[in-house]
Amino acid sequence: MIKKILLGLLAILIVGGGIFFFMNSEDKYDPSKFMAKVSDGLNTGSTMSFTLPDQFDKVHTLEDSTKKLILVFKKDAGHAVNEFLQKQEEGYLEKRNALFIADISPMPVIIRNAFALPDLRSSSYKMLLLYDDTIVKQFKDEANVEKIAIVTLENSVVKSTQFISTEEELKAALQQ
Repeated sequence: MIKKILLGLLAILIVGGGIFFFMNSEDKYDPSKFMAKVSDGLNTGSTMSFTLPDQFDKVHTLEDSTKKLILVFKKDAGHAVNEFLQKQEEGYLEKRNALFIADISPMPVIIRNAFALPDLRSSSYKMLLLYDDTIVKQFKDEANVEKIAIVTLENSVVKSTQFISTEEELKAALQQ
């Protein structure tokens, strides 16, 4: 009797796991809808344009009015920015003409769809997402990949780039 119950529970777990995997393993990202053109990485004088999705699948295009980009390429840096932004008032980034961009390209599709995106959707601010490694390479500075990149723009041209690590540095960079 106990064997039948255990086998039944095991069968339910296997079927449930299969359904969970099937429902969350489909990649809904369409690379043909998104792009980035960065003339010289995050270096001063580089021009950039992009069209990227946010965590709600809404499409955003870089506008000339954008003054700051916050870019993260590693999980720890992303968590640091998220913790900082969660403490701020609603509209914090918009008031500073800033965008937060996070690289999620290394994440397996099932993890992204089942866990990461639902968590990101609980944020009160928009976060643009880099799904595609070919787009990521245009922004990524390998020497500073562990840090938070703060890019100051003027009419979509890079005026300066800072690589920071702490919440205090992030706050200071966004208030300049």
